[in-house]
Amino acid sequence: MATRRKRIENAPLPSPFPEGWYFISSRADLVKSRLIQRTWMGEHIIAWCDANGGVCVAEAFCPHLGADLGPDAGGRICDGRLVCPFHGYEFDASGQCVATPYADPPKTAKLRVFETQEVLGLIFAWWGIEGRAPQWSLPDYPREEPGWTDFEIRTFRFAGHPQETTENSVDLGHLRYVHGYANVDRVARLSVDGACLNSDFDFRRVRSIARVAKLTFDITAKTRIFGLGYSYVQIREHSIGMDLRLWVLATPVDGRLIDLSLVSHVREIRKPKRWIAGLGFLPTPLRAPLMSKFIAAMQNRDVLQDVVIWERKQHRSLPRLCRSDGEIMPFRTYCKQFYADQREVATPTPEQFAETLQ
Repeated sequence: MATRRKRIENAPLPSPFPEGWYFISSRADLVKSRLIQRTWMGEHIIAWCDANGGVCVAEAFCPHLGADLGPDAGGRICDGRLVCPFHGYEFDASGQCVATPYADPPKTAKLRVFETQEVLGLIFAWWGIEGRAPQWSLPDYPREEPGWTDFEIRTFRFAGHPQETTENSVDLGHLRYVHGYANVDRVARLSVDGACLNSDFDFRRVRSIARVAKLTFDITAKTRIFGLGYSYVQIREHSIGMDLRLWVLATPVDGRLIDLSLVSHVREIRKPKRWIAGLGFLPTPLRAPLMSKFIAAMQNRDVLQDVVIWERKQHRSLPRLCRSDGEIMPFRTYCKQFYADQREVATPTPEQFAETLQ
């Protein structure tokens, strides 16, 4: 008698808040604003810099009587300290209350703070499973070097999940079909070392300028992913001889929405191999800023194409893959470490995986 094959059920992603480092702000924006407030990882938080440049990211409610400490509610920074608008309690960058207007500060009055790390002026805070301390650090590269443009930072807010957005880094098929990349080829096999995943590939890209000229870019992209909130891409454009850096930073807001921040800059172009759009005629200091704006526009276009899909897609824990889909399932195995109970993240058995390819 024929046996009926058991249907494999689809399982949702276990948590909208995977463990890891998530973007808060650039230092430049934080210094300019003095005090910022965010909904971040389902928490209402504030961030500021003290007089020595130290950064504090903390819960947004006073431990005294629960006042909102955000700037819209009257919270302010004075001499590097956060001042509560309700009773004037002052907090230093460790979150400790260090002064009140009318009594000695209570030692028990301390904000819940989040561990922070800074990469080239980009500030991140740690979200740990059940509040645990950081389990790994962000890399100490790239290093500060002269000759790079200022950051271009664009943030898109939409309904999504950081695992779904980060998965695009290994989904080479969508680069061809959605974004029109050509000659997409792996440079090396995908590799994983703890919280770090490496995904390197080459591709070509054709773009029009003012509907008159078409430009072909010949690109190598070296992607380093550290958790689901931090992707760093080192890009080399060979036909011009141009170097770019791109960060793709996915940050959950409230469990439904995420902020996807693209941060990029371009290295000074001294001797371009191609005089693209008159690039060679421009003074050297103007070349990289021009290309930075041009590249940012291309990246915006790509993200907007993806957002239409991300906002509407349904997660498939056991996708029906074809054999050219590559490393989707190895990527998802990598992701398991960022959830509270790894057993909750559906990973197919070899037999089930083989079935998805049929």
